[in-house]
Amino acid sequence: MKRDAQRAESAALSAARRVLRIEADAIAEAARRLGPGFERAVEIVIECRGRVVVTGMGKSGQICRKIAATLASTGTSSFFLHPAEASHGDLGMLTRGDACLAISNSGTTRELVALLPAMKRLSVPIIAITGGKESPLAETADVVLDSQVAEEACPLGLAPTASTTVQLAIGDALAVAVLERRGFSSDDFALLHPGGALGRRLLRVRDVMHPSVEVPRVREHEPLRGVVEAITKGGLGVTAVVDEAGTLAGVITDGDLRRALMRNADVSAAVAADVMTRTPKTVAAAALAAEALATMEKHSITSLFIVDEPTHRPLGVIHLHDLLRADVA
Repeated sequence: MKRDAQRAESAALSAARRVLRIEADAIAEAARRLGPGFERAVEIVIECRGRVVVTGMGKSGQICRKIAATLASTGTSSFFLHPAEASHGDLGMLTRGDACLAISNSGTTRELVALLPAMKRLSVPIIAITGGKESPLAETADVVLDSQVAEEACPLGLAPTASTTVQLAIGDALAVAVLERRGFSSDDFALLHPGGALGRRLLRVRDVMHPSVEVPRVREHEPLRGVVEAITKGGLGVTAVVDEAGTLAGVITDGDLRRALMRNADVSAAVAADVMTRTPKTVAAAALAAEALATMEKHSITSLFIVDEPTHRPLGVIHLHDLLRADVA
């Protein structure tokens, strides 16, 4: 029984390695075939003033959905259009100014080919990802990206495997090339992923900080009563202490006040400069929110001020609670 299981495991591993090798070889061959047509496809997407409509049937349709999602998440307005539904009214989603990315392994998919005349009437440029270089789709398209494969990974040669892998890889290559041409940044990516882990990882301090108008602040010679009022009104457990020029000279927290009382029960004559923490920790507005959290953890503090570099005046303040609400902590 154990020997039979080992043989079965070996057969499974052998099949898995064969599938991965076939699909890897197919992607490598597709990469070698890329040429000026791919560059033109990038131009079509860049020049599109509408949306990139991605369409395909069956397994290719599933690949289309993923490519459309990738394009949309990297700054290219895009959506998936089901060819069969398009023939029954959904073609109204397509308008002049759009571009089409049509995917079919054979290039002869009936539902997809039926849409091509309408696209031409609307002057919609068509990028085809297909293995059928002499198919109706290839003949009609403005650009053809060759996704032909020598063999499918399916031993029957029937289930789309290597062909759909190549389609997806070409779609990803197109999305990334467009992203780089546009100069799409990590900040842009975070803006399009506000609810996900990726967005939280790329969140900046400026996105969650309290702006300058909300920064509690007192002058260096402010009596402690005024300091307590500023901290209470600010609701952050801290206040900035600024000099005559408005420069950040220090900070005072609830803890600083308690420690001052423990050192001297009579603090009636004390002023802000007597109890403030000088050279407070600060963070840049452009820094990742995760960096702010790391600084707070390292120094066991709960707030950081953001200052203008030339003047060192307070531009904002970020509290641990802000990071908690943003799911950074």
